[in-house]
Amino acid sequence: MFSGIVEETAKIVNIEHEQDNIHFTLTCSFVSELKIDQSVAHNGVCLTVVKIEGDTYVVTAMRETIERSNLGNLAIGDEVNVERSMLMNGRLDGHIVQGHVDQTAECISVEDQEGSHQFTFRYFTSPEMVKRGYFCVDKGSVTVNGVSLTVCNPTSDTFQVCIIPYTFDNTNFKHIIPGSIVNLEFDIIGKYIARMQQLS
Repeated sequence: MFSGIVEETAKIVNIEHEQDNIHFTLTCSFVSELKIDQSVAHNGVCLTVVKIEGDTYVVTAMRETIERSNLGNLAIGDEVNVERSMLMNGRLDGHIVQGHVDQTAECISVEDQEGSHQFTFRYFTSPEMVKRGYFCVDKGSVTVNGVSLTVCNPTSDTFQVCIIPYTFDNTNFKHIIPGSIVNLEFDIIGKYIARMQQLS
């Protein structure tokens, strides 16, 4: 489980395709603290560390993950937001994030608000997806590329988030422009409520 508070960005130094899987080799400041079989969120996707060599580590994404996320679009040199799993003796500074990306969204607007940035994203939706809890509510939580954020001005298929300078500078939000594809994880509490309504 994660909190959506990104620790830093990791740089992709190698990508290897093996059948339907993709092996990503990355480097970041905490590689020496990682262990094999540890979970790390990459742009909000929970992936398992399978290899550590020097100042790099390797994670593997399978077909299901690639189809639901933006990981298949990544290239060598790209930066991804990374967060290690949450310590149970710490504060939950963001919200409950599983690292199970639901789908992707497209950035359709970035507005400089003289100190912060407002991003607008559009995602595919349908009545069936809404029934499963795949939607945003005003002032609710959403995870974008692994970052826990507060929803503003949601419509049936769009929402906005405001990014403070620290988050902009220390995550890959600084690279997001109109047309960029990001990962979304909707709030797990909303999903449970939606499921309970279906069963009642």
